[in-house]
Amino acid sequence: MDLQAEYDNRARVPGSAAILEAWSRDAEAFRTTWARSQLDLPYGVSARERFDLFLPAQDGPAPLAVFIHGGYWQALDRRAVSHFARGMLLQGVAVAVPSYDLCPSVPLAKIIDQMQQLCAILCAKTHQAILAVGHSAGGHLAASLLGQDYSRFAKPLGRQVVPGALPISGVFELEPLLGTTIGQALNLSPEAARTLSPRFQDPADGALHVVVGGAESDEFRRQSRDFAEAWGGTLDEIAGANHFTVLDPLTDPDSALSRKAAEMARRLASL
Repeated sequence: MDLQAEYDNRARVPGSAAILEAWSRDAEAFRTTWARSQLDLPYGVSARERFDLFLPAQDGPAPLAVFIHGGYWQALDRRAVSHFARGMLLQGVAVAVPSYDLCPSVPLAKIIDQMQQLCAILCAKTHQAILAVGHSAGGHLAASLLGQDYSRFAKPLGRQVVPGALPISGVFELEPLLGTTIGQALNLSPEAARTLSPRFQDPADGALHVVVGGAESDEFRRQSRDFAEAWGGTLDEIAGANHFTVLDPLTDPDSALSRKAAEMARRLASL
């Protein structure tokens, strides 16, 4: 199997560069026009430890989700994906969209820690459980947040900070990346790659719904199937969607994906 071809989505999807350029334009337009937003909030000390918080149009309490960008832990930031909060927002869910430091400047374990720190801060501030949603590398990070023990950040916090995750086109096994150009910046040993792979960790308690595009590579589809089965989660393949268009339904509040995310977030908010 040609693992480079299986995992190099920018090369695999025709027009991927144009898609990413459109994301940046749409995200900028969304961030500058959504009325109820708090932008560039810090959750740490580095320049990239920032997040944007978007609130639903209606006042009052709202369920809370975090949407984590992809880029193989090496590219992009929150400003490339802001518009994918739209569907959840119009379903009444508040959405935090963070950036994080990138490999190889920091190790992957640091990025996981950053996202856990963000969720601990959000939970402590809002007193709400969080639905972790993420795309690609962000799907890996969303899975790495589910059901973890957050008491190391604040003693009152336990394992209910992130009791639900909705990873989209996630990477749940890191070892196949090690021999590709994608894996070079991660600088992981085989042992570290397995340790940081959710697929090979003990299943976390919580709600898990895994989504993947029906037109994605065999490896991405296999990883999603295997991870959902290993952790006792549910799985949905979006027919005809590639690694980038799989996110399009999140801009539409009436899409099945936006409704599913909102349903999960509301259920967690009632825990």
